[in-house]
Amino acid sequence: MADPELEAIRQRRMQELMAQRGMVNQQGSEQQKSQEEAKRAAEEQRQLMLSQIISAEARERLARIALVKPEKARSVEDVILRATQMGQIVEKVSEERLISLLEQINNQTTKQTKVTIQRRRSVLEDDD
Repeated sequence: MADPELEAIRQRRMQELMAQRGMVNQQGSEQQKSQEEAKRAAEEQRQLMLSQIISAEARERLARIALVKPEKARSVEDVILRATQMGQIVEKVSEERLISLLEQINNQTTKQTKVTIQRRRSVLEDDD
């Protein structure tokens, strides 16, 4: 007697849970889309500001650097934007000024490379 009723209740509950999960997934995807849109808008704003601050030659050089080392180009852009916001840069950044900024950043972020050689013993060697 209770089995058909219990099974019907279980089926309804499963449908409710599935509907709730569907709603949660829809809300999550909408939230993710809005976050991506906000991120894209912030990047567009950043590029607009940079195009107003950097001369065409310097922008080309920065684009070439970004092809090879995107993190370095991003850090240079950050330095330029911060300096502009603080009022240290009043005119457009020329290619020579960009080169000097790159040299300063290179001096600050030089990496020390360390090579360690570990020799393996040969299988044929026998120390006994």
